[in-house]
Amino acid sequence: MQLLNRAVVTEYLNMSAAIDAIEELLRRQAEHPNWVKSPERLVIETFSEDKRSSGSHLSMPAVIYDGSEEYATVKLVTICPDNPSRNMPTTTAIITVSNNETGKILAVMDGIYITQVRTAALSGIATKYMAKDNCQGVAVVGCGGMAYEQLNAVLTVRPEIKTVYLWNRSLNGAEQFKENFARDYAQWDVELIVCEQIEDALKEADIINVATRATEGLFSLEQIKADAHINAVGAYQASMKEIGNEVIEKSSLIVVDDMAGSRHEAGDLIQAHDSSESSWTWDKVSGDLQGLVTGKVSRSEQGITLFKSVGAASFDAAVALHVAKLADQDNLGESVSW
Repeated sequence: MQLLNRAVVTEYLNMSAAIDAIEELLRRQAEHPNWVKSPERLVIETFSEDKRSSGSHLSMPAVIYDGSEEYATVKLVTICPDNPSRNMPTTTAIITVSNNETGKILAVMDGIYITQVRTAALSGIATKYMAKDNCQGVAVVGCGGMAYEQLNAVLTVRPEIKTVYLWNRSLNGAEQFKENFARDYAQWDVELIVCEQIEDALKEADIINVATRATEGLFSLEQIKADAHINAVGAYQASMKEIGNEVIEKSSLIVVDDMAGSRHEAGDLIQAHDSSESSWTWDKVSGDLQGLVTGKVSRSEQGITLFKSVGAASFDAAVALHVAKLADQDNLGESVSW
């Protein structure tokens, strides 16, 4: 069994590999639905009784048959919203990968970076198929930890992008993001511009990445381009909301990563469906990420496109399995007898 800390996972996992692993998973699942088993994740709110925190604990199992062998993965996640003030990551996670024929545990690995990369890879895949051609500008709305890889994923699939506009509720957070991204992702030759007002970040953006803990829509229809593509990865609880009802109603194409999970966790869409003042209902979802990858869902020629992500254990499993196989093959990390 290989023990893989975050440094090892970060060194050997890249965005292109994560995107490829998830696209392969989606195609395999479309051809052989029984090869991928991913029950709805268990979410337990933490400190919910006295409202000391809005955090949560998640348990996410999945089983994948790759055509020759079957593997099981389990990700355990704790979300701690107060951790940035402690200089600790908001999300902590660990993942196990085992061979189902023998029960052998192939790897136990840190799951923080895998969570960030797989979430970002979903946005990358959505952008690849949904955003218009020749995009020039990206807006990053919310400059927390998840935003780095989300931007990296978008630039991976759309390397023609020249300008990135940054907005965060804390201006210092946007400035820090600019410094860190320029240092850690130097492969991208883009101009990073910090914006004090959200409308300044949005007005020239062909793609909008949103990753916040907002509870109401962050921007209006008039503030964004008529053909903008939006990747919304925050608002993972029914009480949360980043995308306003008007934007949702006017989107010509709405795709979710996981249909079942979205109905329970996609706060933006849940609230739009439930609002008496909104005309949007669940039957207006165009399809899921699998449909995009397999061609069953195609991009609209005009209008706003919206991708809503809540995550599913199968996506983590695909990326973790890629890392575990690499670790087993090349003896990465620390080898431990079990």
